[in-house]
Amino acid sequence: MPQDGARSTAEEFTSEVATRVMVTACRRAGLDGDGAHLIRFGENALFRLAAHPVVVRIARSIEYLPSVRGEVQVSRWLTGEGFPATRIIDDLEQPLVVAGRPVTFWHLIVEGERKATYGELGAVLRDLHSLAVPDSLELPRYPVLDRTDRRVDAAAGIPEADRAFLRERAHELRERIAALDFASQPGPVHGDAHVQNLMVDRRGRVILIDLERFSYDFPEWDLMVTATEHHSLGWQTAEEYGAFVDSYGRDLHAWDGFPTLRAVQEFNMTTWLMQNVSESPETAAEYARRIASLRDETAPRHWTIG
Repeated sequence: MPQDGARSTAEEFTSEVATRVMVTACRRAGLDGDGAHLIRFGENALFRLAAHPVVVRIARSIEYLPSVRGEVQVSRWLTGEGFPATRIIDDLEQPLVVAGRPVTFWHLIVEGERKATYGELGAVLRDLHSLAVPDSLELPRYPVLDRTDRRVDAAAGIPEADRAFLRERAHELRERIAALDFASQPGPVHGDAHVQNLMVDRRGRVILIDLERFSYDFPEWDLMVTATEHHSLGWQTAEEYGAFVDSYGRDLHAWDGFPTLRAVQEFNMTTWLMQNVSESPETAAEYARRIASLRDETAPRHWTIG
């Protein structure tokens, strides 16, 4: 696999750094990166190329390489199953590593006029969880808090008191997770199953994207996302959440392990956002709001969607 600077890098992952990586990766792949548009900057940076129907995905550091390799394999498996999921560009050797950042190239999904519904999310997850994983595909367990220590250690611009609190909360959550008694059998898990990870193309097909946390584990890890967004954050109406539950066939809120999974999801959402506090005052303010409410589990969560 071609690699360039596969060592870990101490350079902060910013949109400017991601742009330089994208340009270099496109040149090595024989693609034209001129005029590329940054469409998302979060756990990864995503660029839409102007000259090709391709999306370039850049991970934060070399430590993400195993999950990026898994994402490529899962995409190929789901495509072979006929499952509606994002598709890797097959005629390119992937992933590339540029300046310590894993890079992959994906077929562009041209969106239609509407967004996916929560009922459709429930149906996609129901179908996904029913798939049989082949022996040839080695999937990891769901990475519950795998990036926590890295995120907390690397976060720039947060108070040291926050860093200490987050380390202690991670320790507490690991103990609570170890005591869980799951109510289902393990199987394929998406790992970040929110409605924004569905796209509806111009033909009306609902397509699952963002496969980097795909795992073999308990389906509760997928259900906790929308359950937390509704029961804790109030991000869906009762009708929207009801459609999700009806399509999937289960409301995780009824399970006695939900409070622990809710705490895990809120923690992950906060530490994910924490990585980008230097990107804008709005992001910094939202992080401050989230970390304050983590300190009081009974406080209302007036979090901004995103």
